[in-house]
Amino acid sequence: MGVVDGEDKGKGWWLQDKNKRFDRPGDVLITLMGALSGAALSGPTGWWLQEKSKRFDRPGDVLIGGSFSIFHFDNITLFDFTTPPARLASNSLSRWNYLVAQSFVFAIEEINRDAHLLPNLTLGFSIRNSWDCVHGALHEMMGFLTGQEEPIPNYTCQLSIPRVALVGDTRSVLSVAMARLLGLYKFPQVSYSSTLASLSDKTQFPSFLRTLSSDVMFSHAIAQLVIHFRWSWVNILAQDDDFGQQGSSLVTQELTQAGICIEFHLYVPFRQSLEKINSIVQKMESCTATVVLVFLSNLNFQLVLQGLLGRGVFGKVWASQSTLHTALALTMPGISQVLQSTFSLLQHSIQVPGFPEFLAHLHPTWTPEDPFIERFWESTFGCTWPHRNLESAGNSTVSGKVQFCSGNESLRGQVYPFQEKLLHSLRNVQFKTPDRREIKFDVNGDLVTEFDILYGQKTTEGLFHFFHIGKIHPRASLKDRMTVHLMKEELQYRFKVFQVPSSVCSRSCAPGFSQIPRQGFPHCCFECSSCPEGQFADQKDVKRCLLCPEEQYSSPTRDYCLPRTETFLAFDEPLGLTLASVALTLAIVALLVIGVFLKHRDTPVVRANNRALSYILLASLTLCALCPLLFLGRPTAATCLLRQTTFAVVFTMAISSILAKTLTVVLAFRVTRPGDRVRVCLRPGASTSVVLVASFMQIVLCGVWLGISPPFPDRDMSSKPHHIVIYCQEGSGVAFYCMLSYLGLLAVGTFSVAFLARGLPDAFNETKFLTFSMLLFCCVWTAFLPLYHSARGKSTVAVEIFSILASTAGLLGGIFFPKCYIILLKPERNAPAWLRQRHQTHLERQSKELRSSHVPRAPQTS
Repeated sequence: MGVVDGEDKGKGWWLQDKNKRFDRPGDVLITLMGALSGAALSGPTGWWLQEKSKRFDRPGDVLIGGSFSIFHFDNITLFDFTTPPARLASNSLSRWNYLVAQSFVFAIEEINRDAHLLPNLTLGFSIRNSWDCVHGALHEMMGFLTGQEEPIPNYTCQLSIPRVALVGDTRSVLSVAMARLLGLYKFPQVSYSSTLASLSDKTQFPSFLRTLSSDVMFSHAIAQLVIHFRWSWVNILAQDDDFGQQGSSLVTQELTQAGICIEFHLYVPFRQSLEKINSIVQKMESCTATVVLVFLSNLNFQLVLQGLLGRGVFGKVWASQSTLHTALALTMPGISQVLQSTFSLLQHSIQVPGFPEFLAHLHPTWTPEDPFIERFWESTFGCTWPHRNLESAGNSTVSGKVQFCSGNESLRGQVYPFQEKLLHSLRNVQFKTPDRREIKFDVNGDLVTEFDILYGQKTTEGLFHFFHIGKIHPRASLKDRMTVHLMKEELQYRFKVFQVPSSVCSRSCAPGFSQIPRQGFPHCCFECSSCPEGQFADQKDVKRCLLCPEEQYSSPTRDYCLPRTETFLAFDEPLGLTLASVALTLAIVALLVIGVFLKHRDTPVVRANNRALSYILLASLTLCALCPLLFLGRPTAATCLLRQTTFAVVFTMAISSILAKTLTVVLAFRVTRPGDRVRVCLRPGASTSVVLVASFMQIVLCGVWLGISPPFPDRDMSSKPHHIVIYCQEGSGVAFYCMLSYLGLLAVGTFSVAFLARGLPDAFNETKFLTFSMLLFCCVWTAFLPLYHSARGKSTVAVEIFSILASTAGLLGGIFFPKCYIILLKPERNAPAWLRQRHQTHLERQSKELRSSHVPRAPQTS
């Protein structure tokens, strides 16, 4: 702290002349306090002021006080506490803050001119300079309350005009301190710039009011802007004080709930520190997020941007709830290297009627009681009043000479930024603007309003211009999402193509892909993985793929589903047509064989080994050949009931017929004498009864199957991803395998009997043909079982049809083709004489073998 000799020791700061303030008398005196051009420099900065504060007073029945940072300190530098602080000059005038003070004057005059607002009462004011610092603003506030140049708390002196309210710009720590102090006295305090959410608590701050939205509304609007532009990867720069902490924590909470990731949340010290600023700049160099949300004061924001210059940081997008400090930052030389664009929120407002004309008529000669207007004039026109010292007036020169102010300069046509932020809110707590927009406050006294979205675009000259591109409309409750509305017509007029900057950790996943989280990274960082078969993603950036409906399948690009086509082994497809042709051919061949046998029914070949069994076997083989026709075509309830049961019964008839023929041969050779009981089994009806009994048992099994759980048509969704397989569900699996097991046991038994009887003498080798046929049958159906269980879809049906046709062909060819060969091509062998001759030759061979086996051997000679 700077300390001087004399009576000012220990005060920590020294004013070289009287404080400047803007006073105007009235019936009520209002004080407007604040630090308007940036963050207050609090803490151990240590400076001397070259002159005391001035004030602009105007009398009235009551006074309203105001404190503005009209003058602020030049050459603001960071302190490293290694050298004593230099003397700080207070020559710089903030034209923006002076215009805000003049808007306060304009509002007071408008109220006094309106006979309906405050009849029979004239408002006065006392405008003071707060020096853009905490202790300066507190000093001026206490001076207004006590009426003393050097205020003493709780002591007033010669206050002839009552003080009724305090209006001004109070930020962060200053706003809380002033609100607590004024709350003790129940002294009304109206702020037009403090947005701290904590100040909405009327228990702690009963006398604090404000004419703008709180950080809750601002943070909610910033969050909705981020969500609307699909920024999922952002950084946050927040000032390490109540303003930065409360605002950034509110937006962080809302962004987290919306699934947006925050790469870095950096806090900038409230007290400026070069070392900490450099540390923050170094962290920002490694940031990958494009968008930076800013909760900083003017000075800290400019210091961070200055640190980023020349560091290779390019293309950042800065989003802020303050348009003013963004506009000030954009005036920095070379700042276009760092910034790509900016987005700012401005509380929606309108041009106040009459205020531009009020500013145009300002002149030092018309308001001599205003001690600030001459400096404002000099700052605006770059001139110096002749009666002022050139050194204190600045270095405004023309061609090396001082340019003096003539007083003929005109403020008309001067452009001032953001002239309309304040005044309409001072008229009433609930009213309608000239454009019929309603202004109202919530239960905490905070303004509920919409926000204008301002977009700062870089020109070809490297400068930035702000354009109004949309609005954010509040809902009835803060819990509801705000509505972001972009002005498409304005965007098309201003920009040929308006592209929202992107700020994501990972590139967007196209439709057909899902997000796979990256290990060790936030959920906004992911990799894109193609959806698996049967799933799809019809939108970008989906967390997981969706299952296609059962009757659909995913497209090759996995971004939509296609309808599945129903499939079954149809007659008109190549495989079905081939199998049907083979089945019909085998059936025709079997019918031809029946015709041959009927025509030559009295020949030895046909009469040998029971003609009735041959007819039954040929009929059953004909039906076996036709069975595949039930398996072809779209399965129906009728075909599902018939296909397996018909197959089982007709093949049982065929195998039982072969068994009866084999037993007939075996039993015939066992009959050696007349009257043997075995001759009963050789009667014509005995062999037929074997077929009937065996077939009846299979019919019973099939009847039980159909009664318990019959087959039915079903749809297979899993075996073929692009098709729906229409097939016959077997119903009871136990009954189905019982049927197959019975048929298999019958076939194995028949093969065993035929194999044991293969050596019996037979004129036409009947037993050998039966053995060979049953060997083919057993091999086919043994291979069928693994193929049937491994096949999928209509291949299952094709395997069963092939097995039926192969086994049918094996039985038909192995048993009857040799006989047809004799009947048709070797008729001489199909005669009784040839049969008797062959039988006589066989007997002679047996007799010769018998005699040779009984001849004694000759003795061996030594």
